[in-house]
Amino acid sequence: MNFIESMEPAWLWLIGGVILLIAEIIAPGFFLVFIGAAAIATGAFTLLFDLGTAPQLALFALYAVIAFMVGRKVYANQNVDSTDPLLNDRSARLVGKVVTVIADVDEHSGRVRVGDSEWSARGGPGRPGERVRITGLMAIAFSSSLSA
Repeated sequence: MNFIESMEPAWLWLIGGVILLIAEIIAPGFFLVFIGAAAIATGAFTLLFDLGTAPQLALFALYAVIAFMVGRKVYANQNVDSTDPLLNDRSARLVGKVVTVIADVDEHSGRVRVGDSEWSARGGPGRPGERVRITGLMAIAFSSSLSA
């Protein structure tokens, strides 16, 4: 008889749960933590009440579903409020910025220099070398007007 066959099932559940939690740390995906927690809960319940195989499996399935539902509810609704609503919207952050025209800007086309890059622009009118203010975004081009 080998070592694993001689162990009580409750200890196998507990060890398996701990191994799953360690696997979650090594390869984070935030799924194994729920299965590991369910296995640990099943092991603890089996230690307390000496359950057979079928009740252990049913209890594990129940705990896994409950752990997944609770975890999803807790972690899926975590909105991080920011004092800067445009934090991750780089192009929207440019609205209001004054830029230099590098190719004639009219209602159909044009180019402006923003920092060290060139962007398409529409609106204007603007001639090369003039400074214009970005007034909005239109798909993949800025709308602009002459800067004061």
